[in-house]
Amino acid sequence: MTAQIDTGLMIQGTTSDAGKSTVAAGLCRVLHRRGVRVAPFKPQNMALNSAVTADGGEIGRAQALQAQAAGLAPHTDMNPVLLKPNSDTGAQVIIHGRALASMEAGAYHDYKRTAMDAVMQSWRRLQSAYDFVVVEGAGSPAEINLRERDIANMGFALPARCPVVIVADIDRGGVFAHLVGTLACLSDDERALVRGFIINRFRGDRALLRGGEQWLEQRTGLPVLGVLPMLGGLHLDAEDAIQTQQTAPAGEHLRVVVPVFPRISNHTDFDALRAHPQVELVFVRPGRPLPPCDLLVLPGSKSVQADLATVRAQGWDAQIARHVRYGGRVLGICGGMQMMGRMLHDPHGLEGVPGSVPGLGLFDYDTALEQQKQLRLVSARLLPGGEPVAGYEIHMGVSRGPALDLPALDIDGRPDGARSADGQLMATYVHGVFDAPQACAALLAWAGLRAPQALDLHALRERSIDRLADCLETELDIGALCGKTARSPE
Repeated sequence: MTAQIDTGLMIQGTTSDAGKSTVAAGLCRVLHRRGVRVAPFKPQNMALNSAVTADGGEIGRAQALQAQAAGLAPHTDMNPVLLKPNSDTGAQVIIHGRALASMEAGAYHDYKRTAMDAVMQSWRRLQSAYDFVVVEGAGSPAEINLRERDIANMGFALPARCPVVIVADIDRGGVFAHLVGTLACLSDDERALVRGFIINRFRGDRALLRGGEQWLEQRTGLPVLGVLPMLGGLHLDAEDAIQTQQTAPAGEHLRVVVPVFPRISNHTDFDALRAHPQVELVFVRPGRPLPPCDLLVLPGSKSVQADLATVRAQGWDAQIARHVRYGGRVLGICGGMQMMGRMLHDPHGLEGVPGSVPGLGLFDYDTALEQQKQLRLVSARLLPGGEPVAGYEIHMGVSRGPALDLPALDIDGRPDGARSADGQLMATYVHGVFDAPQACAALLAWAGLRAPQALDLHALRERSIDRLADCLETELDIGALCGKTARSPE
């Protein structure tokens, strides 16, 4: 029997965080290594971790990682619809990389027909440009309340006639119920697209699983295409959930504390610190005080005024002031930078009710939110030492004030951010300042770490992607997944 020729495969999951993103990234690297021109695609993403693309737009961070796995620069077609929540019921809607508007859930539900047009435009462009497209679903196709006008899972797969594989996380328990139940929630046409199952995050004796696999295949008539082991120590960009796993540093180290705002964004800024052998990284959620530390980092925020209100409600503002009073270092990134100034102005109500609120007053500048979002890839130099930084800007705020006369970065002659004269405080709009080895070492030295080691986050990600791809090559039937397109390497 001749193997089928496919141009795409969709990875759906029984739940959020079942492993769709990592399986898609690993599959992109497997096909790329086999000489297949492959691209990632996620029709609709909801995440506050985003990346700036080569064409000047904004997509989900996971698709940027998958692009790296495929040997490509990120492009807005890889994630045509991005939703960035700014409240429990509303989100900023980004279409083809550009912010369209903030919508409540009901309004966006009505808008989905238009959003679907954008999805199919991007899908067709990727199909015409690449041999194969690895598609990632969102959440679960079994969410019945979201089935009407769905564009993220089967609502895309059906019109695209895209084969589907369903991933389930066995580490959560109930994996067979998850898979059978998900399949039962699908229509006959949708079930016809399902090629089989992947069981993810297995640990233990594989022989004890075989009886369950046989039962599942007999019950559903679909094969288990592979069982992936629990892979620890991977350094991959998180789609949204904060990654807290870290090996405890030995010997002299730096303690870095990051308060977790309700709308924290781009916390991938701290991936290099989480991986650094000389750093103890502590995320502090509401309800807990900020512990003593060497460096306090105020992260990005999708709703700066609302998150600043949380800072005050938690008493964190007084704890930050005490930290500074006793000589501690503070770094603000993007929304965190805005919080460190005198005033925050939102005259257009872009992040909530129009108005102004006082900032933390650590720097002498004010910030006003403007309707045009700034989206830039950045090549810069950290000041005063000149260490190279490769990052990106995603913000709607513009800051003005005398504190900016002593900038934190030089972006091709354009100053960015601020440094205090006493050396305790720093602020920048640039995400990714810890990612480059020299800049990371310089910032850790500024915060008080003696002889900091250089850590290359890009190289670490590359090794993780290759390790993931090696696992997929060993554990999955790539030919059954991807058809004749996934030719074996020569």
